[in-house]
Amino acid sequence: MNQGKYLGVFLAAGLLLLSLFSGLYIYKTGFLEGKEAINTAQSMNGTNNIQNNIDNNGADSAQNNVENTIDNQGGEEVQNNITNNITNNVKVTVEGDGDVVNSVTNSISNGVMNGTGNGNDSGNGNGNGNENDSGNGNGNGSGGDNGNDNGDGESGLAWGIDTASATNEEFNMCVRDNFGDPEVVGRYLGDKEGVSAGLTQEEAELIKSNNDEILLIHNRFSDATGFENGVQEGEEAISLARELGAPEGTAIFADIEPTYPVNSDFIRGWYDALSSSAYVPGIYGIFSSERELSASYNQAVSQNSNIQEDTYLWTAAPNVGITTEANAPEYQPAAPEGALVIGWQYGLDAQECNIDTNLFDNQYTDVLW
Repeated sequence: MNQGKYLGVFLAAGLLLLSLFSGLYIYKTGFLEGKEAINTAQSMNGTNNIQNNIDNNGADSAQNNVENTIDNQGGEEVQNNITNNITNNVKVTVEGDGDVVNSVTNSISNGVMNGTGNGNDSGNGNGNGNENDSGNGNGNGSGGDNGNDNGDGESGLAWGIDTASATNEEFNMCVRDNFGDPEVVGRYLGDKEGVSAGLTQEEAELIKSNNDEILLIHNRFSDATGFENGVQEGEEAISLARELGAPEGTAIFADIEPTYPVNSDFIRGWYDALSSSAYVPGIYGIFSSERELSASYNQAVSQNSNIQEDTYLWTAAPNVGITTEANAPEYQPAAPEGALVIGWQYGLDAQECNIDTNLFDNQYTDVLW
């Protein structure tokens, strides 16, 4: 009886120990499996965010280093976002008596997202803005964007003037102070009473000493009709140019004003006289399509195609108004199709300095003096 009692106690204790060991095993196995499941989920989709801000006030320099390393063993997508902002205030020192407004805005933003799947794609965006405005307080400062690089720039345009007044140092200073520094100066051959003062040798030397080109204009007529009349005016212009010492190969422009009668015969006569001399034929006028001058030119070309190939046109169409050199308009001269357009007188009768304003095509200015 006692023996059976002890055997039962022994079996019950064994079963209890077996249950404890089994429960512990099951708990440990489940914990490890759950942990592995969590780790697997994390390796499938990871996100890494870094934000870095630097505000640099008054310091000479700011150094910003960001190092970011991702080891993606799972081969799945990993998003890596970096935001990096730098604010740098620039100290500007200005010396002088004028009023100067100078503002500089400089911002750098850098965003990187690396996504890794079966391949590797990365993108890098970098933006930099810089703004600098200045004015000198007199309203004639530069800053206009006219689409031109006036001078020997990429656009091949030169800003210039023409005037009926004799030029001297005082005149040149007036132009520079109020408008700009011309590279071409248009002047007249001989005096025309009440209209224009003729170019002199001394004046020509002064213009050339400023490294400017001289555009020669012949205006001593008021009737642009008839072949013989065209020849006669051409011969007079040639004689006046020789007296001044204008070099061979210089173009002379017949000034055909919009109030003058004009026909193709005059243009052909002018062309014949100039083309058979040491000088080059040119014509000035309003060459818009509706003008009689354009129709006469086209008719002359239809009678002699060499006129189109050898005659330079200086057009006064369209008239957009006087400007400074810095604010000159885009180069859009109006002229007959296929013509050799050397320049565009885009603004007439400035109130100061008695000038008209022009743009010239540098590919043709070798025919100027």
